[in-house]
Amino acid sequence: MFNNMTPTSFHAALSFLVLATTCFLWTFSEVSLTASSHAGITRRYKFDVKLINVTRLCHTKSMVTVNGKFPGPRVVAREGDRLLVRVVNHVPNNITIHWHGVRQVRSGWSDGPSYITQCPIQTGASYLYNFTIVGQRGTLFWHAHISWLRASLYGPLVILPRRNESYPFPKPYKELTILFGEWWNTDPEAVISQALQTGAGPNVSDAYTFNGLPGPLYNCSANDTLRIKVRAGKTYLLRLINAALNDELFFGIANHGLTVVEADASYVKPFTSDTVLVAPGQTTNVLLRTKPFYPNATFFILARPYFTGRGTFDNSTVAGILEYQNPSNINHVGMNSLPLLKPALPAINDTSLVANFSSKFRSLNSAKYPANVPKKVDKHFFFTVGLGSSPCPKNQACQGPTNTSKFQASMNNISFPLPSVAILQQHFFGQAKTYTFDFPAFPLTPFNYTGTPPNNTGVGNGTKALVLPFNTSVEVVLQDTNILGSESHPLHLHGYNFFLVGQGFGNFNPMKDPQKFNLVDPVERNTVGVPAGGWVAIRFLADNPGVWLMHCHFDVHLSWGLRMAWIVEDGKLPDQKLPPPPSDLPKC
Repeated sequence: MFNNMTPTSFHAALSFLVLATTCFLWTFSEVSLTASSHAGITRRYKFDVKLINVTRLCHTKSMVTVNGKFPGPRVVAREGDRLLVRVVNHVPNNITIHWHGVRQVRSGWSDGPSYITQCPIQTGASYLYNFTIVGQRGTLFWHAHISWLRASLYGPLVILPRRNESYPFPKPYKELTILFGEWWNTDPEAVISQALQTGAGPNVSDAYTFNGLPGPLYNCSANDTLRIKVRAGKTYLLRLINAALNDELFFGIANHGLTVVEADASYVKPFTSDTVLVAPGQTTNVLLRTKPFYPNATFFILARPYFTGRGTFDNSTVAGILEYQNPSNINHVGMNSLPLLKPALPAINDTSLVANFSSKFRSLNSAKYPANVPKKVDKHFFFTVGLGSSPCPKNQACQGPTNTSKFQASMNNISFPLPSVAILQQHFFGQAKTYTFDFPAFPLTPFNYTGTPPNNTGVGNGTKALVLPFNTSVEVVLQDTNILGSESHPLHLHGYNFFLVGQGFGNFNPMKDPQKFNLVDPVERNTVGVPAGGWVAIRFLADNPGVWLMHCHFDVHLSWGLRMAWIVEDGKLPDQKLPPPPSDLPKC
């Protein structure tokens, strides 16, 4: 265990073993076991998953939460820190927690997607998530990764720079976190359960939320409003996190521009925008520069959906309020009598604005933060992404695309059912496989993907994966289809950041489009929006062994099977291999 360790890392490991075997004095706040400006420290958290009653929109319901908080507690670390999070399940539901966007370098057992890297934590059981933040800084988040439980099980993961290192942008006066979420008057688990039974699209949420608060534009919600108080002439860092289940959201603040400086815990070349789009699974850090003088007004903070599909969606707006603190030496009228200004958000389906906004993201590509995009590609893949259908069970009517079919979603026309035993466990121990290695690298039946859709909307089913040798450089083109309507899809890759090297509308042209790829400063992300009626091209280096899920971050599409798995094999060197699982790995 201690081979090849430096004195510092040996001392850190020894300290951890002594503390771990003597007691479990877990606290909600961070605790350092060792301190080193280079190696980082170890921080411990305890997540007690339990039911509490929460009231919004004059509806009270029992909700699954972490530590009785909705949204859940903030987790804070610095680049290089090790996180130990003990998750204890006190509820009837099975639980897993995913640390969204964390690279999980050789720590795939802590990634969290149910039946991919672990079996769920059952009632009365616990599991210790153990991972180190490697080469990342910025904003990520954590959330449940089983069924629709992330509707209430989510919270921020803030990664600060190493000690004595600064941001590559002006130091903010203050930092604030805004989590986008949704509120259902009913239980979201019942919503998706009914949808899967009937084959129909699920009921939509009753409200959007900022930090769990719907705001004053909803009935019976004036007191549940996010209020941010600021000082004139200051710079604030806003950490924006979209934890909503099924909606991309436009965000803006009346009479205030925003400067985008980071996306998915990767710094970007700063650019300004009045409106920011954040897809589910994405995080965006923006700088808010307040007005130089007290403005005698208050300002709405708004978010509402961007939607291009044909189904129903929650067409409502969440509102918070930005208030300036009164200078103590000036007598101003009361805050309630000040005018409340409203931002102009884009049209619900403004795809051209979204494309223009997403095209502005560029990596810093500096000496300190290089863009190490693979220039040479070992393996090319082409995945279609979209909706489809499957037949109803015999002698049962459905409410899907037809009364004899139900909605499904797929990649390369394969809808992915979850196995009964975690794939990583089967892979590592060489157990009998409940999955296959034949996920198609290209569509089996090419067609005009964004043109007139084929009459046959049926999809295949299979728990299929693709195997990558260690250190394979990969390019994947993700192509939206027009089957049952074109729609933007936020695609998330576990275990990796990837570089977005190209994007466009229509069908990807393998002869012309690669000539326009950005291989100099492409943005580095973990979740990308595949444009409605378009495509994106991503590249990554498969240097992290394990089993890694790739899926749409609309939970309705995930529930319908829009996912696949990469299996990255071990390398030859000891530090290129996945270690054995911890002894408390949940059993199926």
